[in-house]
Amino acid sequence: MMNTKKLSTFKRLFMLSVVLVLSLASTLTLTACGSKIPENTVFSVDDLAGKSVGVQLGTTGDIYVSDMESDGSGTKVERYNKGNDAIQALKQGKIDAVVIDAQPAKAFVAANNELMILDEEFVTEEYAICIAKNNSSLTEKVNEALNVLIANGTVNTIINNYIGENASKEAYVPTSSGSNGTLTIAVNAYFEPYEYYSNGKVCGIDVDISNAIADYLNMKIDVEDMEFDSIITAVSSGKADFGISGITVTEERLKNIDFSIPYTTSSQVVIVRNNDVKASGSSFADKFKSDFIDDARYQYLLTGLRNTLIIAICAALIGIVIGFLIAIVRSNHDKTGKMKVLNFLCNIYLTVIRGTPTMVQLLIIYYVIFSSVHINKIVVALLAFGINSGAYVAEIFRSGIMSIDNGQFEAARSLGLNYRQTMIQVILPQAFKNVLPALANEFIVLLKETSISGYIGLNDLTRGGDIIRSITYDPMLPLFGVALIYLVLVVILSSLVKKLERRLRSNERH
Repeated sequence: MMNTKKLSTFKRLFMLSVVLVLSLASTLTLTACGSKIPENTVFSVDDLAGKSVGVQLGTTGDIYVSDMESDGSGTKVERYNKGNDAIQALKQGKIDAVVIDAQPAKAFVAANNELMILDEEFVTEEYAICIAKNNSSLTEKVNEALNVLIANGTVNTIINNYIGENASKEAYVPTSSGSNGTLTIAVNAYFEPYEYYSNGKVCGIDVDISNAIADYLNMKIDVEDMEFDSIITAVSSGKADFGISGITVTEERLKNIDFSIPYTTSSQVVIVRNNDVKASGSSFADKFKSDFIDDARYQYLLTGLRNTLIIAICAALIGIVIGFLIAIVRSNHDKTGKMKVLNFLCNIYLTVIRGTPTMVQLLIIYYVIFSSVHINKIVVALLAFGINSGAYVAEIFRSGIMSIDNGQFEAARSLGLNYRQTMIQVILPQAFKNVLPALANEFIVLLKETSISGYIGLNDLTRGGDIIRSITYDPMLPLFGVALIYLVLVVILSSLVKKLERRLRSNERH
């Protein structure tokens, strides 16, 4: 006969699976049937006035459309971290148009036949490479390389290799030995054909041009994929040697960064819904194959899951160590009045860490504290999350210590034990037992918090789903896949916590 507790756990897992499957099925049904989406009303640039316009945060499209937002026309700007997020919002009728660079716009429209690009260009622009203001020697070298590569036709060949009906998209093959070192370049790999993921690697026009520059300088390149609005920050702080991601020179950007000579021209265009074409639906099997099977795209999720677990486990251990030490100091001060200076410092730490968002702490550690240090992003993430978790673990431990009746403390002292012996042999074992379930729950929270690691360009589980979305332009299955993996992890951990709680209660009865 099946154990009742196991049956209960099985029922919970089964019900969660049913709810998830029903949610997925209903979403697929709604997608297939198609909810009523407003018809397109934008047929020229002038029609953007008073409309809701999507842009990618920090791009020149954002800058130019923002001027319309304040001219009294009633134009509303919706800013997205990624261009394909703006495209999805347009397809779903959440916005009226998207202003974005011409070549990525063509890639978006090619993958979404219900969209079209207006014939009228929004604005023309030139792309250049951004380099830190204090690195004028590199600017001179890059400009020298670009002048030669433009003159001998290399840049034009690379661009033509990715743009046009007969584009082969064969990557430039670097030939340099790299004896002069490595150039770290910052890109935003959601910007096809300039940079995008293919077979697990970032490729595209900007990557090939960077390789050609590195060849001229007898160097190698190391590609760092990050959010577009983080590129200039990464270059200014020394995290990257230069940024190349279809970046346009503007007066505002020149205040913080230097630019090379332009290497190509482009334009901002307007994408709208095509009233004459209806979206062509795909079966669940076709979408699943495209999202996860083709080109082994599931590897993005597996790699992200591995990094997520490494960060969560290591950060939890760091948090336990920090939290335990702080709890000892604070409880000692509460009981004896000693360690006033250390207690004061601990209170400052707790106030700052618990009073500021985790994402802000992560960005400060990466871009400010380690601004001039090239350090593994996983190390940065586990330090950031470990320090953050330590503040909450400290209060968990302290509450556990303070929950032990003072009579036990006094009894131990009356038996001749000093303060240290009393804490180690009597108080801490009981306190640790009391707070184990709370510590386990803190680990569950920490696991989900790691989903913001992508803000420093780290390929965690959530970013793995984002990469798949940027390749397939399908938002649903990658998001459901990521959510399902997190759900399974949390259900497993929650079950372990409940088993632990039952065992602790059982031990108390013996």
